[in-house]
Amino acid sequence: MDRTREQLLDEYLVASARTGDRKAFDLLARRWGRKLLAHAWRLTGDVDLAREAAQDGWIEIVRGLGRLRDERAFPAWAYQIVSRRCARQIGRRRRERGLTAAVAAEPMVEAESPEAGDPGGAARLQAALAALPEAQRAAVGLFYLEDLSVAEVATALNVPAGTVKTRLMHARRTLRAVLEGDV
Repeated sequence: MDRTREQLLDEYLVASARTGDRKAFDLLARRWGRKLLAHAWRLTGDVDLAREAAQDGWIEIVRGLGRLRDERAFPAWAYQIVSRRCARQIGRRRRERGLTAAVAAEPMVEAESPEAGDPGGAARLQAALAALPEAQRAAVGLFYLEDLSVAEVATALNVPAGTVKTRLMHARRTLRAVLEGDV
């Protein structure tokens, strides 16, 4: 199969960029930037997600270009990278929507009566929980309200256990400050 001038130029630019030629890489990025962004938009259907996925894809392309052994494989390789980035963006967005829905579905805590000795304490707690970032609210809800272990929360949220511990630490600090009146 005869390769076109465009394909030959791309192969040359990839080979030159791989050796560290900055101008070749810049030209390669200009030639492929719109194509990869359009591909990301087709996959995500969202301009902002597409831009983020394409930008993240370019970071991975820059880092991995030295390992690409066949210049002719660049188009498929670059599209594959951007496709993976889009899948991650879509998955992240889906998880965020799930967290939002889960938090919204949480039953409201009834405010304690003044006779209980803590007038408005439950309402303050509810407001403080609502003010936490979504990721911290989800971790607090699963850990304290659903009695899941840190490992189980990590699995449920698809994050490392250390991230769950950090989110819980920050949430406790914020809640303590709100409930003690420091905020």
